[in-house]
Amino acid sequence: MTNAPTVPFIPAANCTDEELLRRAREFRDLVSRRRTVRDFDPRPVPREVIGACIAAAGSAPSGANQQPWHFVAISDPAVKRRIREAAEAEEREFYEHRAPEEWLEALRPIGTDWRKPFLETAPWLIAIFVKKWGRDADGGKLKHYYPAESVGIATGLLITALHAAGLATLTHTPSPMGFLNEILGRPADSDRPFLLLVAGHPAPGARVPAIERRPLGAICSWY
Repeated sequence: MTNAPTVPFIPAANCTDEELLRRAREFRDLVSRRRTVRDFDPRPVPREVIGACIAAAGSAPSGANQQPWHFVAISDPAVKRRIREAAEAEEREFYEHRAPEEWLEALRPIGTDWRKPFLETAPWLIAIFVKKWGRDADGGKLKHYYPAESVGIATGLLITALHAAGLATLTHTPSPMGFLNEILGRPADSDRPFLLLVAGHPAPGARVPAIERRPLGAICSWY
């Protein structure tokens, strides 16, 4: 053991097994209603709401507590327009030339194509970056451990926080995403675009594909 400083752990309330089950089922039911939405209402969402959700994401566990993430929250219409134009250029090239037929076949039931109007319609875009390295206390280069895994966990918390707040989300991953570094001024040598998260209120009458989630028995084994 090291002599690293510690603080007392404050556990959740001491619950009975019945209370634990009730809470677990309530959370399960909450997150099971989350769906990816592609039709957004342009109605504004307060910056403070987005900030609180990003702060929740920043509480995620990470390798050696290095917190190798950076979030850029975008509401500026001009910046969103630039991101849409760049993303659609990559997406059109992908759909028309690079995508294998089996991938296009998998996407057909969802009905997506290279057009991404939600990148402008939604009030917020959140660009999520993996920081491949940081700086130590002396300003030297510090390698980050398990950065992609850590940012993946943080992204899951962010999506869940936005859903719990009452907002809809869409995960968007145009490939490649280097244009985000350029548009948002993030250093390409240390920051790798991970995902572009669209957030806002769903449009009135928004519809989503009729899909089903696999039941517990199909995704979990017990020993």
